[in-house]
Amino acid sequence: MAYNRSYSRDRSRDRSRGRFKRTYHRRKVCRFCADSSLAIDYKDPRTLRHFTTERGKIIPRRISGNCAKHQRMLTLAIKRARNMALLPFTTSMV
Repeated sequence: MAYNRSYSRDRSRDRSRGRFKRTYHRRKVCRFCADSSLAIDYKDPRTLRHFTTERGKIIPRRISGNCAKHQRMLTLAIKRARNMALLPFTTSMV
């Protein structure tokens, strides 16, 4: 049987009105813009760990919610902390 396009469209519609449902996405706010007392510092690995995955990768801006300015500063701080051996480059498991 061939793929039925109209079936997939009908499932996402509100059947009573015939309109598409709107999903609400919460706008992410930059932590550092919202709270000016937070500082990005390479010597503070506890703060930087929130922006890295378990594998050691830097979390992208679209997921973390940082603005472009603070994401660049955060990336630089994480890279400096890695070179100073305050943060791991990867996990210890091989």
